[in-house]
Amino acid sequence: MDGTVLGLFLFGTFVGGVVAGLAGFAMSLVVSGIWLHILTPIQTVTLIVAYGLLVQGYVIWNLRHALSWHKVMPFIIGGAMGVPIGAVLLAYINPSHMRTVVGLLLVLYSAYGFARPVIKPVQAEIPADIGIGFLNGLLGGLTGLAGIVVVIWCQLRGWPKDKQRTIFQPVGFAVFVMTAISLSIAGDVTAETVRLYLFGLPLVLVGTWTGLKLYGRFNDAGFRQIVLLLLLASGISLIVPASIFR
Repeated sequence: MDGTVLGLFLFGTFVGGVVAGLAGFAMSLVVSGIWLHILTPIQTVTLIVAYGLLVQGYVIWNLRHALSWHKVMPFIIGGAMGVPIGAVLLAYINPSHMRTVVGLLLVLYSAYGFARPVIKPVQAEIPADIGIGFLNGLLGGLTGLAGIVVVIWCQLRGWPKDKQRTIFQPVGFAVFVMTAISLSIAGDVTAETVRLYLFGLPLVLVGTWTGLKLYGRFNDAGFRQIVLLLLLASGISLIVPASIFR
C-alpha cells in the first residue's frame, strides 16, 4: 500500500470517527465512500465492524450515566431474531432493489422531517420496541445499515438526544458483535486487515473524541438536524448505484 492510499485510508478513518462520536451512527456510510475505492469489500466490512466495536464501546462508556439496559434489551432481542433472517433472505431478494426501496424511504422521511420540525411523539410499549428491533436487524442483514430503523424510531418517540443515543448505540454495538462473530467463523480476518486496523487506531480514537466534544455543543433540535442530514445521506447512498463512483 503506497503513501497516497494509506493517507486516504487514515483520512477516512478519522472522519468516520468524528461522525461516530458526533451522531452515534453512520460511520460505515462515511468510511465506505472512501475505503471501497482502495480496499476490498471484505476488508471494508471487517474494519467497519472492528472499529465499530471500539467506537461504540467507547461512546457507550461515556454515556453510561444515562444508560438503561432494560429499555435497550427489547431492541437487541428483536435484532437477534432479525439479523439471521435478513442474511437468509439475501439469497431470495435482490439486494440492489431492497437498497433502493430503503433509500427512497430514508430520503422521504428526512425530507418530511425537515419540512415538519415538530413531530408529535409516538407512544408505544415493549412489544413495539421488539418489533422495531426485529426490523432493524432484518434491514441490517439485508443492506448492512444496522441501526437506521432504531435511529428513526428514537426520533419519532421524541426522546432527548442523550436518551436516543443510550438506545441506538448499544443496539448498534450488539449488531457489530453478531457480525464480528460471523466474520471470525468465516475466516475473513487477515493479517493485512489487522495491520490496517492498527495504523488507523489512533486516528479513529482522536476522531471519536473530537466528535464527542462537538456533540456536547448541540441541543436536542441541533442534534435532530444532524441525524436527519445523515439519514438523508444514507438514503442517497443507497439509491445511487455504487458503480457510478468506481
